[in-house]
Amino acid sequence: MWVWIVVAIVVVVVLWAVVAYNGLVKLRNLVQEAWHQIDTELQRRHDLIPNLVETVKGYAAHERATFEAVTEARAAAANPGQSPAEQAKQENVLTQALGRLFAVAEAYPELKANVNFLQLQTELANTEDRVAAGRRFYNANVRDFNTRIETVPTSIIANMFHFVQAEYFETEDPAARQAPTVSF
Repeated sequence: MWVWIVVAIVVVVVLWAVVAYNGLVKLRNLVQEAWHQIDTELQRRHDLIPNLVETVKGYAAHERATFEAVTEARAAAANPGQSPAEQAKQENVLTQALGRLFAVAEAYPELKANVNFLQLQTELANTEDRVAAGRRFYNANVRDFNTRIETVPTSIIANMFHFVQAEYFETEDPAARQAPTVSF
């Protein structure tokens, strides 16, 4: 009788371990999938930027430093194989450079009315929205994965099989964390 009880306990523990391990693998794969979705949207963003720069260049040829900054930031952000933290840092630099590019565009009324510029600006805004949604989805999956790794009893399985916490995709720009000031 005792043998059957011990065997039943061992079977239950082994089944629990398998379920816990499979749950961790599933969450890890969700995190990786979410990261690849962000990467796809960032690539779309990086593909749109040269077209936007060329359109603005045609109107504002003397703003060379701004174009070079956007081009350099895009090249740095487009480097493959970066961690989420590194990618977030490079994307923040690119976002700031794009802000300067749009400031240049504001100085040229005929450019603001240009259909190509407006279309590119709309596409870039849509892409930014998709990147933001992807970041939220990724970070939610990272939260779930990290929580599962840290909580008992699955933390035992996570430690046994060397599951490590995933990095959040977050901004380091202090200005992006502050609420904008609106004055009339």
